[in-house]
Amino acid sequence: MKVRKATANDLDDIMEIYRIAQDFMIKNGNPNQWGHTYPSLELIKEDIESGICNIICDENDIIHGVFALVFGDEPTYENIENGEWLNDDEYVTIHRIAGDGKVGGIFNSAIEYCKNICNNIRIDTHESNNIMQKLIEKNGFQKCGIIYVRDSPRIAYHWSKNNLMK
Repeated sequence: MKVRKATANDLDDIMEIYRIAQDFMIKNGNPNQWGHTYPSLELIKEDIESGICNIICDENDIIHGVFALVFGDEPTYENIENGEWLNDDEYVTIHRIAGDGKVGGIFNSAIEYCKNICNNIRIDTHESNNIMQKLIEKNGFQKCGIIYVRDSPRIAYHWSKNNLMK
């Protein structure tokens, strides 16, 4: 699997992946994180235009996954409750990760890509998203506390290459 920047030509495929992910989350006990309204078409268009939307595709360039990768400070991460970040070093944030369910390893592909470009990665998920929590923790992220996204609490995680060396 390879990661590349999304283009406007990828928009229909991306939105279909998000529809599949929304249905999957609702079916698996997480109806409130995205429902059928998030992420919106407008938000994904903004992600593409700003260059933060990435897609994961196979050797034939068929899209199987999508995620936003934000460089720099994430405003929703400024305040963390019941814990603290592993460090205050520069980091990237992964948002809106989803797969089409046709191939495995989408999350791992995104994480591997991110670990190759940055020593610090932050991610968060809803308390009802047990599947995502397990994937995050399996990939070496540490639970750091609670942050809020759209007035909703999220479990905040951090992976730091420097913490692996201790």
